[in-house]
Amino acid sequence: MTTSHYLSCAGREIHYTQWGAEHQKVVIAWHGLARTGRDMDELAAHLSARGYRVICPDTIGRGLSAWSPLPKVEYCLAFYAQIAADLFRQLGIEQAHWVGTSMGGAIGTVCASGLVVPDMQQRILSLTLNDNGPQLADVAITRIRSYAGSPPAFNSVLELEAFFRQVYKPYGWLSDAQWRRLTETSTRRLPDGRVTPHYDPAMVEQFISHPNDYLIWNHYDAVQVPVLCLRGVDSDLLLPETVQTMRARGPGAAGRLTVVEVPDCGHAPALNVPAQLDCVAAFIAKT
Repeated sequence: MTTSHYLSCAGREIHYTQWGAEHQKVVIAWHGLARTGRDMDELAAHLSARGYRVICPDTIGRGLSAWSPLPKVEYCLAFYAQIAADLFRQLGIEQAHWVGTSMGGAIGTVCASGLVVPDMQQRILSLTLNDNGPQLADVAITRIRSYAGSPPAFNSVLELEAFFRQVYKPYGWLSDAQWRRLTETSTRRLPDGRVTPHYDPAMVEQFISHPNDYLIWNHYDAVQVPVLCLRGVDSDLLLPETVQTMRARGPGAAGRLTVVEVPDCGHAPALNVPAQLDCVAAFIAKT
């Protein structure tokens, strides 16, 4: 069963969905840059059926969470980590496994390093990076900047769905019902009645005011827990050479890094098919 909740974290209203509230073991499932926590529905259902309480937040500026009044200051990994730490405290979460897609993985890395919020290092039990690493390809960042700050608007939800199907084709296979849910959970209407993706366009300030925000090797090197890295084989964001460097330092050098190449996907695997879901569940159970 899933439920919807709101909390004030680091002074901002944050929305999250919760699955398996009756369970003691906790998983935080954090979405990607321009997405919402509802992207994690399949993963949350899969894990909650296996005895986990799963928390899926909407990042500030996305979905049903508040938009920042200070976009140049707050749309950055350090502030997202502070929100996460406050979420842990208010929900009484002593420790949790972290699964993050893209940006969500970077937030998890910053939390697990303890370099921003020191006590978070002890709270993260394992870290799953879904097509994310401590360095992103420059070409992909340029592509993200080009669309994130100017989301398109359409006259109908069906037109927006067609747009999402094209833009997120690298996610891999989604059923028609999953595409419809992805659309409906990330759509908002503009004052003129048109529809657009459900995020604050100012969140692109992360790449302008914090141009090196995703260069986080220092955080990666400080991670002390097992790490699973899922890489879409066609990803233009997480390059093979970055993964090789990950193997040679930090958790990789310590033998705590597992890398899985996900076929038929680019950036980023949707975590919605049995092979991907079972891979994440097995890793969490093992750690």
